[in-house]
Amino acid sequence: MSETQPLLKCRHLWKVYGPDAEKSVPAANGQVDDTEALIAQMRDDDQIVAVGDVSFDVQRGETFVIMGLSGSGKSTVIRCLSRLTEPTAGEVLLDGEDLLTVTPSQLIDIRRHKMGMVFQNFGLLPHMTVLENVAFPLTLQKQPLQAAHERALQMVELVGLKGREEAFPRELSGGQQQRVGIARSLAVDPELWFLDEPFSALDPLIRRQMQDEFMRLQEQLHKTIVFITHDFLEALRVGDRVAIMKEGRFIQVGTPSEIVLKPASDYVRDFVQDVPRIRVVKASDVMLPVGKVDDDCHHVLPDTPLEELLVPLAASAKPVAVRNEGGDVVGLVDSTSIVAGLASLQDDGNG
Repeated sequence: MSETQPLLKCRHLWKVYGPDAEKSVPAANGQVDDTEALIAQMRDDDQIVAVGDVSFDVQRGETFVIMGLSGSGKSTVIRCLSRLTEPTAGEVLLDGEDLLTVTPSQLIDIRRHKMGMVFQNFGLLPHMTVLENVAFPLTLQKQPLQAAHERALQMVELVGLKGREEAFPRELSGGQQQRVGIARSLAVDPELWFLDEPFSALDPLIRRQMQDEFMRLQEQLHKTIVFITHDFLEALRVGDRVAIMKEGRFIQVGTPSEIVLKPASDYVRDFVQDVPRIRVVKASDVMLPVGKVDDDCHHVLPDTPLEELLVPLAASAKPVAVRNEGGDVVGLVDSTSIVAGLASLQDDGNG
């Protein structure tokens, strides 16, 4: 993840429904002195606060996951970011440009050239082939048909559908249709990629496969992503950072391990109580000081989850070496350190 300026900055975002909603937030930029008091007053006035004073940054190359229960406001946030839903107040800065102040024609141009969007509903055009569906956003950019089809062919191959270019959506499985949607959204090489519960309509096995496919693509493309889900295990697999929403507000933002191991409230603790700790605790959390390291011992990166260490530890009596990206050994993990690390979390009341 890059340490440069965030690609996306969201500041004091509001979406309020009801009478005089636009007048409810005093300042155009959405910043208020007492958010909780204002939201309480809005609700007394029969207004619905779908998003209330939400602020966050998304770094370049980061997958930022927003999650919450149904009705928490997570999909409304992503629709406000893209202005598919008009926010009541706030700022949404994409590379320093406020998307809430651009003209309709400028917004269309930004969507066509800088944004990719994938939704739960695949939204494929049934009368078009796979190739035509993927090339469609490029034709909207008025690219020459041959160039559009060449780019579309690259995207079809990227998502593993080479050979199905002439198939129609009705001839594809659900997972294949979602791959087409992903290829289409990537065809314009977007700076910012929005995914709103893209895999939730799929069967569990296909959903797992699509998560694997998503992570493979992200490893190659390093896109800046806002990903919406209601499934914490999915957030755990795909996200660099996670925001937990409740009733239109962000309750906690952090890495998956921070949220699971250090919940900021009883609500978050209840939300993540069934998440297996072995999936979130990393090698760096339980590693021992560096000792003697055999050349042939298994090695992992510091952020490798403990569940991925079980097989190599079971296969050999040797500890697993933890190496940084430069290849230097920074610690060792054995079965005893794993048990001790998990036990300490249990003692802290977070197990």
